[in-house]
Amino acid sequence: MSENNKKLEIKKDRSKIITNPFQLPGYEDLELSTQILIKEAKKRQIEVEILDRKENFIALRKGKKVEYIKQATKTSKDTYISVLIMENKSVTKKVLQEKGIRVPQGEELHSMDEVKPILKNWIQKPMVVKPKSTNFGIGINIFKEGAKKEDILRACKIAFEYQDTILIEEFIPGKEYRFLVIGDQVCGILHRVPANVIGDGKSTIRKLVEIKNQDPLRGYHYVTPLEKINLDENAALFLKQQEKTFDSIPQKGEIVYLRENSNISTGGDSIDYTDIIPDKFKNIAVQACKAVGSCICGVDMMIENAQDANSNYGIIELNFNPAIHIHCYPYKGKRRNIAGEILKLLGFC
Repeated sequence: MSENNKKLEIKKDRSKIITNPFQLPGYEDLELSTQILIKEAKKRQIEVEILDRKENFIALRKGKKVEYIKQATKTSKDTYISVLIMENKSVTKKVLQEKGIRVPQGEELHSMDEVKPILKNWIQKPMVVKPKSTNFGIGINIFKEGAKKEDILRACKIAFEYQDTILIEEFIPGKEYRFLVIGDQVCGILHRVPANVIGDGKSTIRKLVEIKNQDPLRGYHYVTPLEKINLDENAALFLKQQEKTFDSIPQKGEIVYLRENSNISTGGDSIDYTDIIPDKFKNIAVQACKAVGSCICGVDMMIENAQDANSNYGIIELNFNPAIHIHCYPYKGKRRNIAGEILKLLGFC
């Protein structure tokens, strides 16, 4: 391609970027995080090659420099062993504990036969039951107020449906925050609110979800900043605990939560807290990433009072492939240029 044609293509790309708020024309089938990274690269005149669209695998080139990236945050900067550590929740906890970082205490179980003997230790205690290595909140049950024997057994059976090793852990009180660490700094913090609707006094929960899902920021399969709320069996069971159904009509101003877990992938809302959280917790998040040898990492931290540096906290998970789009287009709050930080880490700035 001639130099003039290259300049013309860059001009066209820039024009497309300005007219579209978050999706990049021609790349809509890619995950939004990958689109965002491509968009930022094009702004900086970095050449982009799609190596595998289905896998969101790209190459970035500028002069003689080449970097290969998968799903926006899998890069040459993280080692294979750091990924394996973060993928294994039990190993992650042990590594963090060795560095003096607080994690929830609990037990690892490999069969229902192992569950029964330890049940007495957990009945009516705040707890979390989850598969050892799944993501997106899959197979997780949270009992903030504790649970009866039969509820714990059911939660364990659900977790075992997804993996042959599960964890029962203490529930750490507070709100959950996602810290996005890139290199030596926290570039974004979100409080993730579980899928919810606010009553108007006349509409059913089903209708309120339908209305909320019309937001253009919501879609499916990570091609939009937020995911649509799905009225599935998990939502029905969670509403049942509140003595509600999809056809219940909440009072005006009443907030109705449809799940306990706060994952964006299950329809949760993202609220930017980057400028509010004390530096102490940001430093802990960076230390956690360094402990596992990671350069790009999503740290899920429970904090009892996020505005108090002396508040209790606990890291419940590290994520080796954190989505960046949730920080770039939060439901509420300031947008963060995460793609720019990734490019800087890769040496393009």
